[in-house]
Amino acid sequence: MPTRLPHTAALIVLVCAAGPIHAQSQDSPLSAIDWLSSSVATPAGSAIGTPALPPEAPVVSGGALPQDVAVSVLDAPSPDAIGLLSSATTGLPRTLWGLAMEEEVRTAIARDRSDLLPALQALTMTLMLAEASPPPDSSGQGRLLLARIDRLLAMGALDQAAALLDAAPSGDPELFRRAFDVALLTGNEERGCEAMQATPNLAPTFPARIFCVARSGDWNAAALTLRTAQALGYVTEEEDSLLSRFLDPDLYEGDALPPIPARMTPLAWRMFEAIGEPQSTATLPLAFAHAELRDTAGWKSQIESAERLARAGVIAPNVLLGLYTERLPAASGGVWDRVEAFQRFETALRAGDPGAVAQSLPAAWARMTEAELEVPFATLFAEQLSRLPLTGDADRIAFELGLLSPDYENHAKARTARSPREAFLIGLATGSLGGAIPPDTLGRAIAPAFLHPGTAPEFAALMDQKRMGEAILLAIEKIGRGVQGDLSGVTDGLAFLRHIGLENTARQTALELMLLERRG
Repeated sequence: MPTRLPHTAALIVLVCAAGPIHAQSQDSPLSAIDWLSSSVATPAGSAIGTPALPPEAPVVSGGALPQDVAVSVLDAPSPDAIGLLSSATTGLPRTLWGLAMEEEVRTAIARDRSDLLPALQALTMTLMLAEASPPPDSSGQGRLLLARIDRLLAMGALDQAAALLDAAPSGDPELFRRAFDVALLTGNEERGCEAMQATPNLAPTFPARIFCVARSGDWNAAALTLRTAQALGYVTEEEDSLLSRFLDPDLYEGDALPPIPARMTPLAWRMFEAIGEPQSTATLPLAFAHAELRDTAGWKSQIESAERLARAGVIAPNVLLGLYTERLPAASGGVWDRVEAFQRFETALRAGDPGAVAQSLPAAWARMTEAELEVPFATLFAEQLSRLPLTGDADRIAFELGLLSPDYENHAKARTARSPREAFLIGLATGSLGGAIPPDTLGRAIAPAFLHPGTAPEFAALMDQKRMGEAILLAIEKIGRGVQGDLSGVTDGLAFLRHIGLENTARQTALELMLLERRG
């Protein structure tokens, strides 16, 4: 256990010898992701490729320096061009942002587009990961890269964000903040702490340094660092309470818990977990759900977190399969009813028993629909179901699952329509409505995009400046608004996706509009 030393001067000497520690800059701009930990001091105006500066610049005699000066290497490749998916992979041009201004693109990326259909969620992720030339006015300081990473973090796509961070330049404080929190939420905190120690130009805040020193096993040094932070006024009362309990939980046994922060950060969450008081992630931003996928969480918490992440399309459906089938349900109601229905169906399917499948599929489908997990369920089972001789309700469900799966077109081609509605769905899946009658109001909004596709004026204006990336984001937004009632947005958005060659996404989106209940 740590030793508490009262001699402030000795503590300051020890900490200074260990390396720079900066208080959090009060003037730093707020991140677009407001739950990020204050792991490093980030001076206002810093950018990727610009070394972290001390909180106070030296006084220079003989004249004034201009404000907001950014330092970059001439002719160096821009971090904004970094991506994981090539143009050949995405089908999108490298000139994705065209003649747009950097700030316009960042604003378009940051705009909230919650509760997207799965196909549109996947398209958004593709845009964020695509290699693309930066806008013509790009400063070369990586601000657009940060915006893309922040969008991935907001989507809960931590693995994808981590891969983009790995491809980015090292040593930048803002990038490190994000990489550190991704490491905390995915159980790789040792990696984050090692990166902090190996990067001299990072200026870790006291809470981050204390956490990392303690995680390395040097509890005495961590306690000394905390006493220094207290003496210098560099930790709040809230931080001090949690850090003290984290370093010496036995000393506070029986005391009231530290106050729960109004803004929970990954660093605070991990320390609450370490003192044996893990906080539920159910009401926290989606990225926190990754923290409860680990074996340290209870089975119910693991399942519920996996459901949130699978619903957002940021983890593989097999993760959900593994958790649902791990053991027998512990109780009934809520998540346990889904687990039981899923297990009954999965057991029948593995046995290849059409009768048992027909009996168990409707209940499993109903539970998956309640949780908005239809697409992961289809990805897992549509192919196997298509090989079974099913009738009635089970046959209809299996057909719809096929249309929600990646192989939707082949499932549609293998089907003889049983009703006008099925004929319309088959037409959407094959891209040829050919006289099919829309079965409802939403179908009537979708049909023109496939029968008489055109480009609405607002899309044409963007495309005239080769601003395809922004136009795609606008289409995603308009279709999303269409789900809530503005059906003209559905028509315009789908027509534009088809116009630029994103036929697969347009068809999947149209099928999801028809088959998924996402009307708010």
